[in-house]
Amino acid sequence: MAIQMRHGKLETSLTALVVALLPILGCATNPATGGRQLMLVSQEQEAQLGRQQDEQILESGQVYEDPGLQDYVQQLGSSLAAKSERPELPWTFRVLDDEIVNAFAAPGGYIYVTRGILAHLNSEAELATVLGHEIGHVTARHSANQISKQQLMGMGLVVGMVLEPAVAAWSDVAQAGLGLAALKFSRDDERQADSLGLRYMVGAGYDPYQAPEVFDMLNRVTRASGAGGMPSWASTHPQPENRTQLIEGRLAEIEPLPSNLTVESRGYLQRLDGVIFGHDPREGFFEDELFLHPGLGFRIEFPRDWKTHNAKDLVAGVSPQQDAAVVLSLAKEETPLRAAEEFVWSEGVQGERPRTGTVNGLQSAWTRFEVETGRNGEKLAGRALFVLHRDLVFRIVGYTPRSRWSGYSNQVEAAMQTFNEETDSRVLNMQPARLRLIQVGSRMSLSEACQRHGSSLSVEEVALLNDLQPNSILAKGDLVKIVTGGPTKDSRR
Repeated sequence: MAIQMRHGKLETSLTALVVALLPILGCATNPATGGRQLMLVSQEQEAQLGRQQDEQILESGQVYEDPGLQDYVQQLGSSLAAKSERPELPWTFRVLDDEIVNAFAAPGGYIYVTRGILAHLNSEAELATVLGHEIGHVTARHSANQISKQQLMGMGLVVGMVLEPAVAAWSDVAQAGLGLAALKFSRDDERQADSLGLRYMVGAGYDPYQAPEVFDMLNRVTRASGAGGMPSWASTHPQPENRTQLIEGRLAEIEPLPSNLTVESRGYLQRLDGVIFGHDPREGFFEDELFLHPGLGFRIEFPRDWKTHNAKDLVAGVSPQQDAAVVLSLAKEETPLRAAEEFVWSEGVQGERPRTGTVNGLQSAWTRFEVETGRNGEKLAGRALFVLHRDLVFRIVGYTPRSRWSGYSNQVEAAMQTFNEETDSRVLNMQPARLRLIQVGSRMSLSEACQRHGSSLSVEEVALLNDLQPNSILAKGDLVKIVTGGPTKDSRR
C-alpha cells in the first residue's frame, strides 16, 4: 500500500466507452502483418483506452520514482517504436514500482515494465528484447483484438478496472495488485510479438541474439517462483511451444545482420545500482494477520485465517469462504466526519447518519450501510470507519451480503478497532533491500563474492539475477549484481 493512494468511484468508464462506441462487427487489416483480424475497436478508441489506463496507473502511484531510469527506458523504447509500423502513436514507456517480473502493453502505445524484470535483465539489448516484444503487441493490435473478442462474447472489458473497495466483489479484491487486470494474449500473439520485436531490435541497432537468453531467464524465474509464487510474465504471456527454436529460426531468416550491433551490458547494469529489490516494506507488510506500515506509521490486524492482500492503493482481507471483506484505503476528505458523510451520500449507498468518536485515541467517524450491487438482487451490508492519522483520513470498509452480515459483523468491527498508530522504531525505520553493483577485485567464486559483500539473497538467487550458475567463478573486473539490506526476521518482530 503506497503513500499515493487515492479514493475514487467505481471505474466503469472504459467499459461504457467501448459499449457506447461499439462499431458494426467486422475485420480490419493488421498494421504490422498485413493480415486480417477481428476488430471492433477503432484506433481512436484504442488510443483513448490506453490513455485512461495510463491515467489510472499514474493516479494510483504505481510508477517507480527514479526519473533517470524512467527517462532511460522511455528513450530506448522510443528508438524501437520509431522502427515499427506505427511510429505515429504517442509511445509511452514507464517503469512500475513492482517486484514481480513482468511487462505488459496497453492499447494505443503504452508499455510498462516492472523494476522486478529490470533487475533480472543484464544488458540494454535484453531490455530492448522485452520492449520490442511489447511494442509488437501494440503494433499488431493484440490488445484491441482481445477486447473485441471479449465484447463479442459478452464478457465485458477487463482492462483498467480500478476496484472501488466499498462495492467491489470480494472475489476480485486479490486481483488489485497492479490496479488493473491485464489482458492475456494467445500463443499465436506471443509468436507474432516475438517476431516483430526482433525486427524492431535489428532496426534500432540491437543484437537480436540476446532474445533467447531473455526468454530462458523468464522461464527460470517462473520455475523458481514455484506453485503459488508471485505472478510473473507467464501469467499474461503464455509460452509458445519450442519458443527458443522459433526465435533462432527467425534469426536465421533475417541474416545477414548489420555489423556492430549493440549489446551494452556494463552501462545497463550501472543504471540498476541502488534500485529497490523485492517488496518495499515502507509500503507495508503482513506478519500473519497483522499489517504494519512503516511509511504511514499505522497497524491493523485482520481476522484470523483471512486471505490478505497488499496493493498500491489498498490493503484487504477476504474471508476463507470469499463472502466477506475488510478493505483499507485513503479517503480524499480532510476530516473523518466529512469522509463519512460523503460515503453515505454516494450513489447507491444507503447509510445511517455518521457518528463520531475515537479509535485508540484517534479522531474517527463511522456508519452502517447497505449498497446495491446488481448481483442477483442482493444488497451488501457493512460498516465504514474513517480515522484521522498523520493528517490523512483512512477509510476502512467491511462488507458482506446482507443475509450474512450478522455472522461477520463482530469480526469486521473487531478488526476495525485494531487500527492504531505504529510506534515501534524497528518497524518505523525499516528500509527496503536494494540492488548493488560490485566490480570483482580478484578471481573468486560467486559464493565468495556474496559473502564478502553481504548479500541478502542466497547464492542461487544471486546466480539467477546475473544469468550465472551458483558455482560460477568470477574474473577480476567482472560486474555482478547483488542485493543488500532489507528487513530481516529479527527486525520484523
